[in-house]
Amino acid sequence: MNKQRARISVGIDAGKGHHWAAVVDETGATLWSKKIENDESAILTALGEILDLADEVHWAVDISSRSSALLLALLAAHGQRAVYVPGRTVNRMAGAYRGEAKTDARDAYAIAETARHRRDFTLLDVPAQLAADLALVTAHRTDLITDRVRTVNRLRDVLTGMFPALERAFDYSARKGALVLLTGYQTPAALRRRGLARLTAWLANRGVRDPESVAAAALEAAQAQQTALPGEDTAAQIVADLATQILDLDDRLRRLDRQIRDTFRTHPQAEIIESLPGMGPILGVEFVVAAGDLTSYTDAGHLASAAGLVPVPRDSGRRTGNLHRPKRYSRRLRRVFYLSAQTSIIRDGPNRTYYLKKRAQGHKHIPAVIALARRRTDVLWALLRDDRPFTTSPPARTHTATAA
Repeated sequence: MNKQRARISVGIDAGKGHHWAAVVDETGATLWSKKIENDESAILTALGEILDLADEVHWAVDISSRSSALLLALLAAHGQRAVYVPGRTVNRMAGAYRGEAKTDARDAYAIAETARHRRDFTLLDVPAQLAADLALVTAHRTDLITDRVRTVNRLRDVLTGMFPALERAFDYSARKGALVLLTGYQTPAALRRRGLARLTAWLANRGVRDPESVAAAALEAAQAQQTALPGEDTAAQIVADLATQILDLDDRLRRLDRQIRDTFRTHPQAEIIESLPGMGPILGVEFVVAAGDLTSYTDAGHLASAAGLVPVPRDSGRRTGNLHRPKRYSRRLRRVFYLSAQTSIIRDGPNRTYYLKKRAQGHKHIPAVIALARRRTDVLWALLRDDRPFTTSPPARTHTATAA
């Protein structure tokens, strides 16, 4: 097929099993619209057909996660770069066209048209090996933490229905000794039969810290309940199994945290990121993954805006200076800056001094921490800006994470 146009825009509604691509010319007319299987040969075939339509091709996708990884990698291998069009923007743009139908073809067309009209969307890059590794391990860690929280909640629920006094005695989300106790003893009668001395020795042999206090608290709870509830034996088995699962998850998380720490410290800017008070290896990895290529931010203000730390004006007529919290920003990036700022105020230093200054001005805790996080964004940006690897390439495009 001969090249017929100077420039076209391609919108791709990405999915797990297949994508839908729509091609529009400079007038908005549809030139090509097809379903593409999420398979290398199918994507390469469609890529060849689309590249034959014009000299200059602009690509846009609505998903930047694992579903579009193969697509983006093949585009990069052929010298093509895509921009990310947020789903919220696609939904709003779809309402600007006639009809109420919701199809993949219509969404792909809306993506293509939006990319044709706007030039401020974020460019998507295929991550380097280190960035890809960090993204995978952090996602896996998040899944494990979610599983742990759910299992702890289930444990507390079952224990409340069988032995409420013991459920109130410990914080099972933070007390390893209490979980070890539940792997062997779950009912009031079993605890009373064991007795304080033998229970203390049993816990000590399993490496429980301060076994005397754990055993004493458990025995006190056992003395408070003399009644055996219906289903106690079955519930006891479930509690022991859930406690074992939580301990296993804790071991997996410890191993994963060591892997994350060792992998992160191979990053060329790891030492600089960790030099910021409150920014340890885990939050450092989260920052690297959430922020992406720092050359896509023109200054510290854009980085803070992407993290939702910059208030957005809502002025109208004579109403000026009406600021509110942004709605579209990277929650993950905001979490990194907020948690690191909150950690930094534990010890005396400039961070705590600034936080106390904001509290003295009448700000509550959360606004004061957010103000500190915004200030720390400038500090981190200055540290990274002065680092040579960060300044080797000019900014590719203004980052507009908060754009609709």
